[in-house]
Amino acid sequence: MGSILIIEDEPGLRSSLKQSLDLDGHRADTADCLRTAYENVAKGEYDAIVTDLNLVGESGMDLIRKVRGDGFEGLIIVITAYGTIETAVEAVRSGADEFIQKPIRLEELSVVLSRGLENRRVRGQLALQERLNRVSAGTTEALGSSEPWKRTLSLASRYSTLKAPDSRNTGELPTILLLGETGSGKGVLARYIHDCDSAPGASSKPFVHVNCAALPANLIEAELFGHEKGAFTDAHAARAGLFELADGGTIFLDEIGELPIGMQAKLLTVVERGVFRRIGGTKERRVRARIVAATNQDLEERSKSGTFRADLLFRLNALTIRIPPLRERGDDAIAIAESTLSRAAAQTNSESLRFSAEAVESIRSYSWPGNVRELVNAVRRATILCDSDEVGPEHLGLEAGSTTGEVPADASLISGVGKIDFSRGPVTFEGVERQLILEAVRHARGNVSLAAKLIGLNRGALRYRIERLGLESHIRETIHR
Repeated sequence: MGSILIIEDEPGLRSSLKQSLDLDGHRADTADCLRTAYENVAKGEYDAIVTDLNLVGESGMDLIRKVRGDGFEGLIIVITAYGTIETAVEAVRSGADEFIQKPIRLEELSVVLSRGLENRRVRGQLALQERLNRVSAGTTEALGSSEPWKRTLSLASRYSTLKAPDSRNTGELPTILLLGETGSGKGVLARYIHDCDSAPGASSKPFVHVNCAALPANLIEAELFGHEKGAFTDAHAARAGLFELADGGTIFLDEIGELPIGMQAKLLTVVERGVFRRIGGTKERRVRARIVAATNQDLEERSKSGTFRADLLFRLNALTIRIPPLRERGDDAIAIAESTLSRAAAQTNSESLRFSAEAVESIRSYSWPGNVRELVNAVRRATILCDSDEVGPEHLGLEAGSTTGEVPADASLISGVGKIDFSRGPVTFEGVERQLILEAVRHARGNVSLAAKLIGLNRGALRYRIERLGLESHIRETIHR
């Protein structure tokens, strides 16, 4: 199953496609125009894009060329009512993988999507070693040179050289826990730890990134540990899990705090003993992989409340690195912004693009609650909005000298809220919930993970409420204001 973006301007078909893919176990987002589609692709990681070729006043062919040019490696399925051989050839040459004519049969789309995702997964495994040769040192340097960041890299480098007494056993490898706010660079640091391993050939071994929050609850075990043929209805063949794919290298368990309590016990067995069983299997399989976990949550508080196993926490935080937020790293924000602007300008043939003095000051004074991820997305957006050679605060969505300040220690204190006014009629719980979510997303500048943190939810719970209340379009409007 995967994360899918649907681009279709006909509301009824768009809704039907989303409902069908959700029922198949995928996580489907939708867009009705290319602008929204580009924004979604910039903010999210998708396994596949399903796009209509003929949108109102726009062409899906343009989207295919742009996302492929930007490095999108997922599956692209084209749907159109005006299919010809020439059109299909052009779409494939532009980067599309599959071509389906309207009227669409949902069963056909389901088969094509499942087959395409599986083919991509297999090809990805075969090309894994080549992709892993990319060195991350340049990436970490691009994230700044402040003393707090240098100390973080130094500690990560030291931890990466620690070895296991028994090289065959994951349970003897020191685990590393990365703590930091959303967007602070936990994924980059995990990759840096992997590449800094001084063992011969270590950096060319697998690095497997697992987003625990993105795994469907009913598929987590199969994804992590694999399954045998016939283990469940759709298990037509045996399949290795992510731990097996990481054997000899590193497995990065991102957003570990989102892992369900039931799966935490199974993970503990791997952490302690380095063994697991595939679903439907009886054979214990041994794996040797360094485990790096990351979270923006307070796992100690979670363990006290019973939502995170204390014994697992004790094993995961054997070695802990706290990543400083961007606001504590001096002028790293300026260095990151300049580096991002340079790369984005080169991609759009706008090498003369530069920041105004006011933009530099606004970058320096803004607290960046979404950290590096928020800053990078703001600069990329600015290069699109800017119609001159100088990027100003207005293109970044910041006013000169503005600052958001830090999130208050007591998140239940919401500034400006007093007594609820019933004089104009009833006030429903749903109405209050809608307003709270919209305000949180607005304050987080569209960062759903940060918005969830602001109101005491996890990302999945907030997404569920957004969909249940039908707030997707309102949130898009809120972000664009």
